[in-house]
Amino acid sequence: MALLNRPYAYSKIENEDPEEIKHRRAQFLIYKAMQKADSRRKPTWLRVKMFKLKIKIGKRLKKLRKGFSSSVFSAKADFFKQISCVLKSCKHLLPAKQGPIVETLPSMI
Repeated sequence: MALLNRPYAYSKIENEDPEEIKHRRAQFLIYKAMQKADSRRKPTWLRVKMFKLKIKIGKRLKKLRKGFSSSVFSAKADFFKQISCVLKSCKHLLPAKQGPIVETLPSMI
């Protein structure tokens, strides 16, 4: 009897409402899910710093790669322009019509 008179004493419930059972079970599952979420590893300041550094390095590499590819493209285009100009300027050195080169060369046999 003394156990039942205390403010937070347990008492046996014989017939419980099915809705109450569902509600208690849902509360238990919510509690377990919250406990599981709390037990996950929290990021330390070092981990956060490393993540931010990775993002910063990634952005710089992306910028560098874009700059490099555009400079290579422009350098390649400039190179081809120079080659075409050189070939055009050397065009006058070649004779207008040439005979077959094979006939003019002595045989190796």
